[in-house]
Amino acid sequence: MLKTLTRLPLHWQILAALVLAIILGVIATPESGFLGLSLLSILSFFGTLFLNALKMLIVPLVVASIITGMMELKPNTLGRLGLKTLLFYMASSLVAILIGLLMVNILQPGIVDGQPALETMALSSDTDLVLAKVEGKGAGDIAEVFLRMVPANIVSAAAEGQMLGLIFFSLLFGYFLSHLKGSHGEVQKDFWRGLLSIMIQITNLVMKFAPIGIFALVCKVIIMSGADAFRPLAVFFAAVILALALHMLVFLPLVLKFVAKVNPALHFKAMMPALLTAFSTSSSSATLPLTLDCVERRAGVSNRVSGFTLPLGATVNMDGTALYECVAAMFIAQAYGLQLDIVTQFTIVLIALLTSIGVAGIPSASLVAITIILGAIGLPLEAIGLILVVDRVLDMCRTSVNVFSDSCAAVTIARLEGEGGVLQEKR
Repeated sequence: MLKTLTRLPLHWQILAALVLAIILGVIATPESGFLGLSLLSILSFFGTLFLNALKMLIVPLVVASIITGMMELKPNTLGRLGLKTLLFYMASSLVAILIGLLMVNILQPGIVDGQPALETMALSSDTDLVLAKVEGKGAGDIAEVFLRMVPANIVSAAAEGQMLGLIFFSLLFGYFLSHLKGSHGEVQKDFWRGLLSIMIQITNLVMKFAPIGIFALVCKVIIMSGADAFRPLAVFFAAVILALALHMLVFLPLVLKFVAKVNPALHFKAMMPALLTAFSTSSSSATLPLTLDCVERRAGVSNRVSGFTLPLGATVNMDGTALYECVAAMFIAQAYGLQLDIVTQFTIVLIALLTSIGVAGIPSASLVAITIILGAIGLPLEAIGLILVVDRVLDMCRTSVNVFSDSCAAVTIARLEGEGGVLQEKR
């Protein structure tokens, strides 16, 4: 049976790992053991090992991909490609937020039997811990997004995973490399092409172990939280899931169909390994190596486009995160009995759009952004404890939407740039 599984395509192996993880997660308990060792400690080891392997790839792969993509651009195409990318990211995030706003106003998860739900819901015991991490945040933190674009020390930024500054530096480096003439330019270009090729091969090696890592990550989440964790916030959970589904399964496929003029079903098939990895890791940054691989090798997009759009999108294009921030803020407002007028709701939409740009591609990073929204509309930060129970699972879902939106941007822009062979049946 093991041989049969290893012969399956990667996305089927990952899917099988998810099913097995769910089954074992339901059966096992936090006290379960294996060969004298705690089951949770075993799962934690393999899950952390897989995440570390992915994170190890991020900096060299992102830098090499962006620089290689930029240096292949002709000077007259850079402005056009950048403008198309920016417009797509801003438009898709705005649509995602509006879908979330519509869904939360229809379902009203913060209202129970016509009354605010605050008295019927207990705050999470982890509230103090979360507040310690986000204390002092405010709307002025949006300016930090622009400050992070220009790091004082690029080596330090790379070591600390400050992707926005690293991307900005790589864009500048690649742009001026494209103008470098003579032997110096050719040597530099050959170096970066070679580095990108090596990183792709290492990525392929790491992804052979993806089913094991994903099994460990998902199984651990289910064992620790259990099905009962979702019941108190079922309507809120449903509102977020439905909104994410509308954006991912309706809006983005329509963009692929009528703007990119490709078959959305083929794109879903091409992106399945990346989507399942994003769901399991809750990190668009950790998934970036596989996203690049799926978009270039399985969907047929050139590195010229994917090397520019995907690393940038993994940092600034957070459709699922922006949607979640809006729904969470509205849910908390409803639970406290706060009636929000159109102007206040527009404020939430605007702040969610801006803060989603600078949210790091790591698990639960959007909790910091939500505190900015809560502070802007006058709600106590303690209310964030209401959503902690289901945040981990919703984080997995919204990360998948983030990654899928990035891939849709790459495909759409590639098609608008006139690339042929994108998402052909033979792939």
